[in-house]
Amino acid sequence: MNRLATGLMLIAVSALFVGSAIAQHADDHHHGHAHAVDRTATDGAASTTAFREINDRMHADMDVAFTGDADIDFLKGMIPHHEGAVAMARVVLEHGKDENVRKLAEEIIAAQEAEIATMRAWLAEWGF
Repeated sequence: MNRLATGLMLIAVSALFVGSAIAQHADDHHHGHAHAVDRTATDGAASTTAFREINDRMHADMDVAFTGDADIDFLKGMIPHHEGAVAMARVVLEHGKDENVRKLAEEIIAAQEAEIATMRAWLAEWGF
């Protein structure tokens, strides 16, 4: 099988899995297995305001001046991306109630803060 055919087959299989997951999520939500929270009433929620501000800042900060060096450009873009994830996780710790989500948020903070430190150290070592 040539590369194109293999690639197309992988895309088709991936689409099947993604479609199945989306359908399952929709079915779970419809049958009350998802959180029983009205997710449409979010405009005044403090967490929603925080998430929107974080997303705006993260996307603005990810608009980096590219250097043409894939390694440097990757790190420069990933730092604000990870900072956004850490900030979002902190919102969950402040407002979230589900213990599994809170535990995941704590894990994300620890892992991504360590990765941010590594990326900053590499950029500093390379003069950026």
